[in-house]
Amino acid sequence: MRRVTRGWMLTAALGVVLTGALPGCKNGGGGDPGDAGGQGDGAANLDGSAQPDGGALPDAGPLPDGGGPGPDAGGTEIEQVCNRWAADRQDLSEGTWSGSVGSCDPGDVSANGRANALKLVNLYRWLADLPPSTTDPGRDSNAQACALMMDANNQLSHSPPANWTCYTSAGAGAAGASNIATTAGVAAVDLYMADPGNPSTIGHRRWILSNSLGAIGLGTTDSYSCMTVIGTGGSAGAAWTSWPPPGVFPHAAVQASWTSIDSTGWTVQSDSISLAGAQVSVTTSGQDRPVNVTQLLGGYGSAHAISFIPSGWTTQPDTTYTVTVTGITPTITYDVQVVSCN
Repeated sequence: MRRVTRGWMLTAALGVVLTGALPGCKNGGGGDPGDAGGQGDGAANLDGSAQPDGGALPDAGPLPDGGGPGPDAGGTEIEQVCNRWAADRQDLSEGTWSGSVGSCDPGDVSANGRANALKLVNLYRWLADLPPSTTDPGRDSNAQACALMMDANNQLSHSPPANWTCYTSAGAGAAGASNIATTAGVAAVDLYMADPGNPSTIGHRRWILSNSLGAIGLGTTDSYSCMTVIGTGGSAGAAWTSWPPPGVFPHAAVQASWTSIDSTGWTVQSDSISLAGAQVSVTTSGQDRPVNVTQLLGGYGSAHAISFIPSGWTTQPDTTYTVTVTGITPTITYDVQVVSCN
């Protein structure tokens, strides 16, 4: 994993939900995974009761799925981060879907499409100093059935009824354990990380940055996708995880999707540290940067989480932000060094 300096080395994650006004999504959370739905489409959540189970993830070097430079690549941290960001985002093609809504054939997505989606998931996890995820063929197949159902009915649901066009029990099961979006699978990853329309959970992001994320399922049509995040067998063990994370952070990641994390919120999540009553200060060069703090619902990729939205300022390149979270035990403090990566 990428090595960063944290105040009180603690990180963790759990659940997610997305409701979008443009591209949409729903996530898995304390309740269900999230969905990124179209305009007017609400978000559904996974309840924290269905937390992923435990197997350990390999804490390895370069990614086996075509990711960029591994965590031990040479150069400064800025060079490593910028090189990895550029390499992993060089090819964002969605691949080719072989299925058909008309014949209720879930088909499959070509290998490059699934690999590109996984590559983005692992890029974000690497930036947050979390171990990489993999995919599971069985979950991929069920996620394909999920994506077909969403596409065939032109809507998102974590609990699709049996009378839905192209309904299958496998697809319905995956829908209840997945982040789901009204966009193809690669673009959905950036959308989940922005997580618009889910101010009470930021659930999609929290699932992707979850301790419990392991071997996920990725399924997509040309316009709908499902990412199975619950019960995937991860066990990262981070005491806390933030987004943006400590260390070097590409400015392009502030708005990799159609909306900015300055609009949806920076986040801190944990499985072991209660964030109830948390207070947040953000400073640059000793100057206070006001934020509006929200207690997020538990169980969406993490047991506890808060968001904080910049008030009267936006994240700027070539600037270091010191974040301090007080009112909790232990206090969390870390520096985010935002860089241009041009």
